[in-house]
Amino acid sequence: MYSLSDKNKKKKVKFDYILFGSVVLLSIFGIIVLCSATATMPGGNRMVMTQIASMILGIGICIVINFLNYNIFKSLSGLMYILGALLLVLVLRIGVEVLGSRRWIIIPIINMSFQPSELTKIFFILFISKHFEKLVKEFNKVTIIKIIVFTFIPIFLIFRQPDGGMALAYLFILCVITFLHGIPYKYILAGIPSAIAALPLIWKFVLKDYHKKRILSFLDPTLDPQGAAYQVNRAEMTVGSGEIWGQGLFNGTQTQSLEGVPVKESDFIFTVIAEELGFIGSVLLISLILIILFRCIYISWKSKDIYGSYVAIGITAMLAFNFIQNIGMNIALLPVSGVPLPFVSAGGSAMVTYYLAIGIVMSISMHREKGMFETTS
Repeated sequence: MYSLSDKNKKKKVKFDYILFGSVVLLSIFGIIVLCSATATMPGGNRMVMTQIASMILGIGICIVINFLNYNIFKSLSGLMYILGALLLVLVLRIGVEVLGSRRWIIIPIINMSFQPSELTKIFFILFISKHFEKLVKEFNKVTIIKIIVFTFIPIFLIFRQPDGGMALAYLFILCVITFLHGIPYKYILAGIPSAIAALPLIWKFVLKDYHKKRILSFLDPTLDPQGAAYQVNRAEMTVGSGEIWGQGLFNGTQTQSLEGVPVKESDFIFTVIAEELGFIGSVLLISLILIILFRCIYISWKSKDIYGSYVAIGITAMLAFNFIQNIGMNIALLPVSGVPLPFVSAGGSAMVTYYLAIGIVMSISMHREKGMFETTS
């Protein structure tokens, strides 16, 4: 029979130091870069202190979630999904409007902004994974319809904010989980003509004018160099100026100028890394990102059940979309969408939310062997 010390030892062995350590290192890297990005900005110190406090809170939540059995979230996923949908409705009613978008709610007591769509992504993953698990046990067209409906409810509400980049993240998560589940190619081939036929309708009735301008400017940066293409052109020039070794922290020509790269503390923080730390700093960042993503994929593969596998790969897709989209738009490979760089961009509520997601993946890793907490004779 196992003793208490044996069980505690087994728990310690199962703590995923690789994933946890990589995320903490990326967060510390992000705070250092954020200090430089906000050095010449009014209120920069407050922004950095908020980021540090959010990281500490996030780490605490991550560790607590790590020791919980992730199947608790499966039983609560329906309520979480409803709560997320209500939060998305609430942000449309009382959300703070910034540059024409309502994406944030101000929490009165601590006077901190909170973006419900970030937290709702996790609720969505937990809930939708439960339905994909049902498909494994029994292929049911009703379940497929539910998955489609439950996906497009948050997408519709997020488009109302409007936040096209976030809406695409939900679609990306759905596609990745669907790929993991395995879907007959005939359904994929049948869906391609429908998707192509829907593009003109999406362009005319779904996309906002500023979405269209960003896409057109991405395809041809000369169309509006001082307007929609200004951010991308400035970011691309700044990234290139870093060369191999960079200009040094707090020494970036563009990133230290108030008239340089816009939103350098959040959407375009990668330009700070590229200009001040150069190619070497960028490779370091991308290396940490790849370690995190591949570790999450490994945990999904090693999960003891299909639900844990779907949740882990869904969270991997969520992080991967943000990493790829943010860096892609900074180097002019993707249109600008306002997607932050996880664990690096300024944003207290986002930092806590990402750590919550990592805590769930670590819980899946912690419990990946059946009967791990059970005593045996």
